[in-house]
Parts: sequence; C-alpha cells; structure tokens
Amino acid sequence: MPVSRNMAGTVFVGGAVALTLAAVAYPTMLGFQTTSSAQTRVIANTQWGPLTEADRDFVVKVRAAGLWEYPLGEIALKKGSTPAMREAGKHLIVGHARLDELDRKVAIQLNITLPNQASPQQQQFVATSVAQNGKQFDTTAANILRVTHGSIFTVIAKVRATTENTLVRELANLANDTVLDHITVMEKTGTINFDQVLAQQSAPPTLPKDQLTPPPPQPGAPIVVLTPRPDLNVNTASPTPSPVVG
Repeated sequence: MPVSRNMAGTVFVGGAVALTLAAVAYPTMLGFQTTSSAQTRVIANTQWGPLTEADRDFVVKVRAAGLWEYPLGEIALKKGSTPAMREAGKHLIVGHARLDELDRKVAIQLNITLPNQASPQQQQFVATSVAQNGKQFDTTAANILRVTHGSIFTVIAKVRATTENTLVRELANLANDTVLDHITVMEKTGTINFDQVLAQQSAPPTLPKDQLTPPPPQPGAPIVVLTPRPDLNVNTASPTPSPVVG
C-alpha cells in the first residue's frame, strides 16, 4: 500500500488521508436498539455541554456506519445494474465523506476514540452484498442498507431530541439529513421489500456484542479518512457542515 507524507506531516495511505488521534472513551457495545444500560450517564463535562454515553456511542456509530457504507457505495458504482443503484452508490460516498469529516472533528473536540474498522456484522453486510451480481446485487445491497438506515434513523432522532451537547446536536442534524437522503435513494432503486425491511429493522439484535461493536484502534494508530469525491456531482439535499470551533 503506497504511503506518502506531505510537509505538514499528514500521512496519505492508499490515497486516503490519515490523522493521528489520541482519545479515551470507547463503548463496550453498539447495536441499533441497545447500547448500554446507562445511556444517560454523563461521562464527561465539556465546554459544549455534558457528554453522555448515548452521545459518545452515537459519535462512534456515525463513524462505523461510514466505514462500511462508503466502500459499499464504491462497489455499487461498479456492480450496480441500474442507473438508480449506481446513483445510490454515489450518494453513499458523498454523504459519508461529508459526515465523516464532521464526525472526526467532533470526536477530536470531545476526546472520543473512533474506530478504523466497521463492526464484524457491518463487514458481513459488505461481504454478503459483494457476493451477488447483477439485479441480485442491487436487491441485496439496497435492502441491507434500507434496514440499517431505517434503524439508525430513530436513534438519530432520539439523540437529537435529548442531547445537551451542542457538538453532538450539530452532528445529529447532518446525520439526519444524510440518512434520510440515503433511505430515499435506496427506495428509488425499486428493489425494497418493505414488509421484510420493516420487520428486520424493528427486531432486537440477536448477535453477541463483539459482533455489533467495531474494534477499537490500536494505540497511536492513524485514523483513516473517508476521502471526499469532488468528481461525484450529486444533490444530497444535505447542508455542508459548519466548521467546528474550539
């Protein structure tokens, strides 16, 4: 894998920017319905407001989502059998690059450790989709993405409604717009089995917690950035996030 370094010391790994990030808080379990038994517990008091376990877990969830949906978007650009599916792939790439940028800024400000890999379950989502071709790829990938986006949509709403942290609130605003856009483009593929999707997204998680939680990064490991793609011109209806200032 090619590695280069610019004059500012930023490392570029395989075309993706990597930044060194040291942080302390990391969740023990992440799932769409369940994360921990003390979500309202304040784990840090910051200048932007108290940070709860739910806030922290949400920041990690946003990062983990991008780590599998962004690459699946790239795959959809190549394997999608219809213009609608390829367009959905573009939205995944553009949306998660933008969301990842804000998420990393918020994590630095709040001293939250972010993963470099998606959870084992999320990695399996990608593997299951990649194993298919043609129309079956479209159907498999779109329905998996519609289930996961529908599940996280309610989590975003709860975080946005309850958080007292202004940075988490800003992230939730952008995540809400991004996820709604992705739900919309998945439905436009015409492949969604709504009965099945609605049943799956409302079912409680059954996998063990180690399958639902992305592994923490190694100490001192660089944070891989989801590279923006200015060559993909799509209207995501999502606002460009405002700068996060200290």
